Amino acid sequence: MSHDEHPAHWHEHPDGSTHEHGSAPWKHDGVRVIPGSRLDGNTAQTPGMDRKAAINFARVGAQKLWAGTVTIHANAKTGAHHHGHLESVIYIVQGRARMRWGEHLEFTAEAGPGDFIYVPPYVPHQEINASPTEALECVLCRSDGEAVAVNLDIEPAEKPEHVLWVDPTHPKGAV
Repeated sequence: MSHDEHPAHWHEHPDGSTHEHGSAPWKHDGVRVIPGSRLDGNTAQTPGMDRKAAINFARVGAQKLWAGTVTIHANAKTGAHHHGHLESVIYIVQGRARMRWGEHLEFTAEAGPGDFIYVPPYVPHQEINASPTEALECVLCRSDGEAVAVNLDIEPAEKPEHVLWVDPTHPKGAV
Protein backbone atom coordinates (compact mmCIF):
# COMPACT_ATOMS: atom_id res chain seq x y z
CA MET A 1 0.00 0.00 0.00
CA SER A 2 1.55 3.35 -1.02
CA HIS A 3 1.57 6.42 1.17
CA ASP A 4 -1.28 7.91 -0.87
CA GLU A 5 -3.37 4.78 -0.27
CA HIS A 6 -3.02 4.93 3.55
CA PRO A 7 -5.96 6.43 5.37
CA ALA A 8 -5.25 9.70 7.21
CA HIS A 9 -4.93 7.87 10.53
CA TRP A 10 -1.81 5.96 9.36
CA HIS A 11 1.74 7.18 10.04
CA GLU A 12 4.73 6.34 7.86
CA HIS A 13 8.12 5.87 9.54
CA PRO A 14 11.38 6.95 7.84
CA ASP A 15 12.18 3.25 7.29
CA GLY A 16 9.03 2.93 5.14
CA SER A 17 7.01 0.89 7.65
CA THR A 18 3.59 2.13 8.68
CA HIS A 19 1.56 2.06 11.86
CA GLU A 20 -2.01 2.99 12.44
CA HIS A 21 -2.30 5.83 14.97
CA GLY A 22 -3.45 4.37 18.25
CA SER A 23 -2.39 0.88 17.26
CA ALA A 24 -0.34 -1.43 19.47
CA PRO A 25 3.04 -0.93 17.68
CA TRP A 26 3.26 2.66 18.99
CA LYS A 27 3.27 1.22 22.47
CA HIS A 28 6.81 -0.12 21.97
CA ASP A 29 8.00 2.07 19.08
CA GLY A 30 6.96 5.42 20.57
CA VAL A 31 8.19 7.56 23.45
CA ARG A 32 10.75 6.01 25.77
CA VAL A 33 11.53 7.06 29.34
CA ILE A 34 14.98 6.10 30.60
CA PRO A 35 15.16 6.32 34.41
CA GLY A 36 18.24 8.14 35.68
CA SER A 37 19.04 5.10 37.81
CA ARG A 38 19.28 2.87 34.71
CA LEU A 39 21.92 4.65 32.61
CA ASP A 40 24.53 2.50 30.86
CA GLY A 41 28.20 3.00 31.78
CA ASN A 42 29.31 0.66 28.99
CA THR A 43 30.35 3.49 26.67
CA ALA A 44 33.56 5.08 25.35
CA GLN A 45 35.41 6.55 28.32
CA THR A 46 38.06 9.21 28.70
CA PRO A 47 40.41 9.15 31.71
CA GLY A 48 39.10 11.42 34.51
CA MET A 49 35.49 11.26 33.31
CA ASP A 50 32.52 8.93 33.84
CA ARG A 51 30.11 8.86 30.87
CA LYS A 52 26.78 7.05 31.03
CA ALA A 53 24.45 6.57 28.06
CA ALA A 54 20.74 7.27 28.30
CA ILE A 55 19.81 7.51 24.61
CA ASN A 56 21.64 5.63 21.84
CA PHE A 57 20.92 3.05 19.17
CA ALA A 58 21.42 0.04 21.44
CA ARG A 59 19.09 1.35 24.15
CA VAL A 60 16.25 2.96 22.20
CA GLY A 61 17.08 2.71 18.49
CA ALA A 62 18.23 6.34 18.16
CA GLN A 63 19.65 6.82 14.68
CA LYS A 64 21.09 10.35 14.77
CA LEU A 65 21.99 11.22 18.35
CA TRP A 66 23.56 10.10 21.60
CA ALA A 67 22.63 11.53 25.00
CA GLY A 68 23.76 10.78 28.50
CA THR A 69 25.45 12.11 31.59
CA VAL A 70 29.03 13.00 32.46
CA THR A 71 30.47 13.24 35.95
CA ILE A 72 33.88 14.67 36.73
CA HIS A 73 34.89 14.33 40.37
CA ALA A 74 36.02 17.28 42.49
CA ASN A 75 39.38 18.73 41.46
CA ALA A 76 39.67 16.26 38.54
CA LYS A 77 40.13 16.67 34.79
CA THR A 78 39.81 14.52 31.71
CA GLY A 79 42.58 13.62 29.37
CA ALA A 80 42.77 15.51 26.08
CA HIS A 81 40.40 14.02 23.50
CA HIS A 82 38.08 14.74 20.59
CA HIS A 83 34.90 13.12 19.28
CA GLY A 84 35.71 12.67 15.60
CA HIS A 85 33.02 13.95 13.21
CA LEU A 86 30.48 14.42 16.02
CA GLU A 87 29.17 17.72 17.36
CA SER A 88 28.70 17.80 21.14
CA VAL A 89 26.56 19.89 23.47
CA ILE A 90 27.26 19.88 27.20
CA TYR A 91 24.71 21.29 29.67
CA ILE A 92 26.05 22.05 33.15
CA VAL A 93 23.68 20.79 35.85
CA GLN A 94 25.92 21.28 38.90
CA GLY A 95 29.43 22.55 39.49
CA ARG A 96 31.83 24.65 37.47
CA ALA A 97 33.40 23.46 34.21
CA ARG A 98 36.64 24.78 32.81
CA MET A 99 37.13 23.85 29.17
CA ARG A 100 40.53 23.84 27.48
CA TRP A 101 40.84 23.36 23.73
CA GLY A 102 43.17 23.76 20.77
CA GLU A 103 46.16 21.91 19.33
CA HIS A 104 47.97 22.43 22.68
CA LEU A 105 44.90 23.11 24.85
CA GLU A 106 45.95 26.76 24.68
CA PHE A 107 42.45 28.26 25.03
CA THR A 108 40.19 28.19 28.08
CA ALA A 109 36.69 29.24 29.15
CA GLU A 110 34.42 28.44 32.11
CA ALA A 111 30.74 27.51 32.44
CA GLY A 112 28.41 26.99 35.39
CA PRO A 113 24.94 25.62 36.17
CA GLY A 114 22.47 26.37 33.38
CA ASP A 115 25.19 27.07 30.80
CA PHE A 116 25.58 25.19 27.52
CA ILE A 117 28.92 24.37 25.87
CA TYR A 118 29.24 23.54 22.16
CA VAL A 119 32.19 21.44 20.96
CA PRO A 120 32.65 21.24 17.16
CA PRO A 121 33.89 18.08 15.39
CA TYR A 122 37.56 17.09 15.79
CA VAL A 123 38.38 19.89 18.28
CA PRO A 124 40.97 18.66 20.82
CA HIS A 125 39.62 19.53 24.26
CA GLN A 126 39.76 18.79 27.96
CA GLU A 127 37.06 19.15 30.60
CA ILE A 128 38.23 20.27 34.03
CA ASN A 129 36.22 20.39 37.23
CA ALA A 130 37.11 23.87 38.50
CA SER A 131 35.86 23.03 42.01
CA PRO A 132 38.13 21.37 44.59
CA THR A 133 35.11 20.16 46.60
CA GLU A 134 32.05 19.68 44.34
CA ALA A 135 31.40 17.12 41.58
CA LEU A 136 30.77 18.49 38.09
CA GLU A 137 27.51 17.00 36.75
CA CYS A 138 26.59 17.48 33.09
CA VAL A 139 24.17 16.28 30.45
CA LEU A 140 25.80 15.49 27.13
CA CYS A 141 24.27 15.20 23.65
CA ARG A 142 26.07 14.23 20.44
CA SER A 143 25.03 14.42 16.80
CA ASP A 144 25.19 10.67 16.10
CA GLY A 145 24.24 7.46 17.84
CA GLU A 146 27.82 6.23 18.00
CA ALA A 147 30.00 6.97 21.01
CA VAL A 148 33.28 8.29 19.59
CA ALA A 149 36.01 9.34 22.01
CA VAL A 150 39.54 9.62 20.62
CA ASN A 151 42.03 10.07 23.46
CA LEU A 152 45.02 12.28 22.55
CA ASP A 153 48.57 12.61 23.83
CA ILE A 154 48.94 16.42 23.84
CA GLU A 155 51.60 18.49 25.53
CA PRO A 156 49.50 21.31 27.05
CA ALA A 157 50.42 24.97 26.80
CA GLU A 158 51.81 26.31 30.07
CA LYS A 159 49.29 29.14 30.47
CA PRO A 160 46.16 28.79 28.38
CA GLU A 161 44.67 31.92 26.84
CA HIS A 162 41.31 32.81 28.43
CA VAL A 163 38.61 33.20 25.78
CA LEU A 164 35.34 35.05 26.38
CA TRP A 165 32.18 33.50 24.96
CA VAL A 166 31.33 35.58 21.89
CA ASP A 167 28.00 35.32 20.06
CA PRO A 168 25.59 37.75 18.38
CA THR A 169 24.03 38.58 21.78
CA HIS A 170 27.43 39.22 23.42
CA PRO A 171 29.65 40.58 20.60
CA LYS A 172 32.25 41.83 23.10
CA GLY A 173 32.21 38.55 25.01
CA ALA A 174 30.82 37.34 28.30
CA VAL A 175 32.52 35.55 31.17
